[in-house]
Amino acid sequence: MKHEIKVPEVGESISEVVVAEWLKNDGDYVEPDDVICEIESDKASFEVPVDQAGILEIKAQVDDTVAVGDTLAIIDTEGETPESKPESEAVSEEKPEPEKPEETPEEETEKAPSRESETASEETRVSPVASNILKEAGINPNEVKGTGIGGKITKADAQRAVHAANGKEKTEPEEPPAPSKKEPSKPPRVEFSGDRETERKRMSTLRRTIAERLVSAKNDTAMLTTFNEIDMTAVMETRNQYKELFEEKHDVRLGFMSFFTRACAIAIKDFPIINAQIDGNEIVYHRYADIAIAVSTDRGLVVPVIKNADKLSYAEIEKKVNDLATRARENKLDIDEMRGGTFTISNGGIFGSLLSTPIINAPQSAILGLHKIEDRPVAVDGQVEVRPMMYVAMSYDHRIIDGKDSVQFLVRVKELIEDPSRMLLDV
Repeated sequence: MKHEIKVPEVGESISEVVVAEWLKNDGDYVEPDDVICEIESDKASFEVPVDQAGILEIKAQVDDTVAVGDTLAIIDTEGETPESKPESEAVSEEKPEPEKPEETPEEETEKAPSRESETASEETRVSPVASNILKEAGINPNEVKGTGIGGKITKADAQRAVHAANGKEKTEPEEPPAPSKKEPSKPPRVEFSGDRETERKRMSTLRRTIAERLVSAKNDTAMLTTFNEIDMTAVMETRNQYKELFEEKHDVRLGFMSFFTRACAIAIKDFPIINAQIDGNEIVYHRYADIAIAVSTDRGLVVPVIKNADKLSYAEIEKKVNDLATRARENKLDIDEMRGGTFTISNGGIFGSLLSTPIINAPQSAILGLHKIEDRPVAVDGQVEVRPMMYVAMSYDHRIIDGKDSVQFLVRVKELIEDPSRMLLDV
């Protein structure tokens, strides 16, 4: 029986995708939940799993543009895995012995799973997606109960295991997880051969879209950047004083992003033009703060959105930031989670950037760039003191945002960060 694997719907505005990579080969035997390929839209990449077992017949090739609903592959559900043939022969050779009168059907049923679990390898017992999830979380597959066919560990099983583990264990790093910080700053080293060779790789659909939008933002906006510096002493003292209690109560680490997200949400109310955008000959003012957080991934920069950030507590913001950033790097974000946004925050400081000029995330009108915290000598009450300082930069569309508003907005953010109690008292 032939079963078609079609291009799934990945978003309301997406009508076609590009086949990025086949993770299985033509003629491979696949099982339910196995991911056979990755497809890309102009917004994100998506994995395509199968829901039936059988022999894979690939219909769409890498780099092919396919419409939603088109056939990617066909599964021959009557096909058998090559590995199963020797096993079935071996079992048939042993069958005369098992047919003893004292063995009941119930006993045979009980024995079958145990024999399978003894001979099955981790590859066949765990779906590829689940295996990656468990590996990244450091969880032994043998400790996870599978609910799939034959006890197979599915993606949902792995996610439940990770969720359960996160509820019990606490991690020590105060900043975002170390891999996300170190991997982009230390890419795999390439040794030059001296033969003057070159290598060409196809730009992903996501990367091409990012490139087009960045160029468009530079060309279609009157972009200007204003700078300031913030004394991080008060925030760091507050964070150090309460971080353990905060994590114990809310089960999430207290980072700097929640302070800046909260500060921007408050400052936006004082300067609503920062949160507005141009639509033709009109200015659209948003009466809510959907703040996007730029996240660097192996596939490119994605910008998931924290909706109604002005209504969230510090703990709720931190949980949102951690969740969105983690799933962005794992390529598990939904399109809706990257749609919209009225203002963006980008933190180049986690990679060591001291100063930069961020590019507006159109159609938004402003973006705040955070940078590395560095001890510098500053004048405090007529005395020179060494303080942890951060340069901040806000790029904005000068067509609708005047210099006065941009500067005062950034000063307002500076005031709130340097005296966090103002955010609690709303002053």
